[in-house]
Amino acid sequence: MAKNLTKKQTKLLKRIIVAFSLFVVLEVLSVGFHVFDAMPYGLWVQFVLFLVPYLIAGYDVLAGAWHGITHGQPLDENLLMVIATIGAFALVFFPDAEPHMAEGAAVMLFFQVGELFESYAVGKTRRSIADMMDIAPEFANLKKDGQVVEVDPDTVEVGSLIVVKPGERVPLDGVVEEGSSQLDTSALTGESVPRVVQAGSAVISGCVNMTGLITVRTTSVYGESTVQRILELVENASEKKARTENFITRFARYYTPIVVGLAAVIAVAGPLLFGESWSASVQSALVFLVVSCPCALVISVPLSFFGGIGAASRNGVLVKGSSYLEALGDVGIVAFDKTGTLTNGTFGVVAVHTPEGVDPEYVLSYAAHAEANSNHPIAISLRESYAGVVDESCIEHVEEHGGKGVYALVSAHKVLVGNDRLMDEARIEYPNCELVGTILHVAIDGEYVGHIVIADVVKEDAKDAIAALHASGAKRTVMLTGDREEVAAAVADELGVAEYRAQLLPQDKVSIIEELLAQVEGKDKVAFVGDGVNDAPVLMRADIGIAMGAMGSDAAIEAADIVLMDDRPAKIAYAIRVARKTMGIVRQNIVFAIGVKVLIMILALPFIGIANMWLAVFGDVGVSVLAILNAMRTLRMKQ
Repeated sequence: MAKNLTKKQTKLLKRIIVAFSLFVVLEVLSVGFHVFDAMPYGLWVQFVLFLVPYLIAGYDVLAGAWHGITHGQPLDENLLMVIATIGAFALVFFPDAEPHMAEGAAVMLFFQVGELFESYAVGKTRRSIADMMDIAPEFANLKKDGQVVEVDPDTVEVGSLIVVKPGERVPLDGVVEEGSSQLDTSALTGESVPRVVQAGSAVISGCVNMTGLITVRTTSVYGESTVQRILELVENASEKKARTENFITRFARYYTPIVVGLAAVIAVAGPLLFGESWSASVQSALVFLVVSCPCALVISVPLSFFGGIGAASRNGVLVKGSSYLEALGDVGIVAFDKTGTLTNGTFGVVAVHTPEGVDPEYVLSYAAHAEANSNHPIAISLRESYAGVVDESCIEHVEEHGGKGVYALVSAHKVLVGNDRLMDEARIEYPNCELVGTILHVAIDGEYVGHIVIADVVKEDAKDAIAALHASGAKRTVMLTGDREEVAAAVADELGVAEYRAQLLPQDKVSIIEELLAQVEGKDKVAFVGDGVNDAPVLMRADIGIAMGAMGSDAAIEAADIVLMDDRPAKIAYAIRVARKTMGIVRQNIVFAIGVKVLIMILALPFIGIANMWLAVFGDVGVSVLAILNAMRTLRMKQ
């Protein structure tokens, strides 16, 4: 722990060690050897000697209380400690009271131990966030006129060429022009497996180049880059406090003056109303003041939210504020946009069905050659799915049949690739396909050899993501799409989505979210997950908007409350787990801190008189330390 302390914390630790050593020596002399009992004016010698460790440990607390008094803000924990500890020393002036100088010095000593621990815990949490935030590039290697010059990333224009060497951080978003490498994206997405990039691959700023030299053509200026957007999102997160956090802030504002007033009442009411001695009443009031310090709440609650947001950020989930983390813990309905959220948003070959004895790769090969010269997205997906190389020299003739397909002469074979109508015209029989998507039949030399199914590809983790959401307690999952009914039904069935709505316009999605909002029960919240520009109004209308960050539009990311940096829907269930665990820890700390303090306050009342100053020290410092340790568990939440 010591090596991670700041200079200020190290100085405080040294003071605590010196004060504690003196305190132990004095206690041994006083309690173990009764040295002061045998001395003339021993009580006053003891009084002066215990002031030494007291002042060494707490002179800055005294100064803080004085600063608060002279600047019109006296009612804070410093004043509570000063009143309580000076009061403990002052009991020496009551002839019928036991001296409490040791307790006074001990309260100040352990209060400072608690302050040091709090400072260390908050610092550790901030360093953890800062480590995650250490993604900002310091320079860019700009390639210009055949020279490579190191420049500020902020000065690089869109379309410029930059060189990223192994070990360097990618400074700007762009597309690889030359070279290939592996990128460490863990700081942005939480994904530990390196990502392979080559010419044509998109790269985002903040990743670390691990192996090869790559040249990147920039696609955005630094101010609009991924790394800059992440930094802004996290930096602004602390401005949006949760209701619980705001309550604790307001609570502390009114709580301190109330307990000071109650302590005064206890000190006065005991002798006047119940016949208690002044010394016993003052001692009860002092115990009441020590235990009433609200440090455990005002530190541990924000620390819990801070840790939860930090843990989520390290795993690729950016939460824009603790208010959204709190709301996410109450999610009951999760609605999804389909394309780009549950599916990749790009077309691909999902199946090749052939008669017995026909190799699917054989069918795909002829189809890819027949579509070799087409720029249609379906033709491109065909070529990309073909594992071999398209040899254009074997393509002799190509005829496009608008709206039906294509005829081509490939290696002297007559190839037909197209839909039902093309097969009907050629009088070639074909089977029906049960899969949903675009069906391309293939015939070679008049003989049917199979069909290829092309569709939007479902994300690898989409099905697991839906299952995880149901397992985490989400009561309903709903898919919203502008796609056709049969496509929506097939995707919903494949993924296990409970409900779907198809053929929707953007305004229809807003209406359905409002409908879902009207149907929620109790404190349940509605979350919407989307990625496109047209999703922005829906993201804003839902209780919690979740955007896909890597491929999502800027508008969607701006409108969302939570951003998934790697576009994996499985991260939604993880984010909900983080939110619920964070809220659980916050509630545990509130109940534990208030419960222990109220109990000790009651025990300290003059007509009960069980609680002493040592118990009050535990009620303040001990409870604070335990609450902070509990809050720091949020930092360790993993996927």
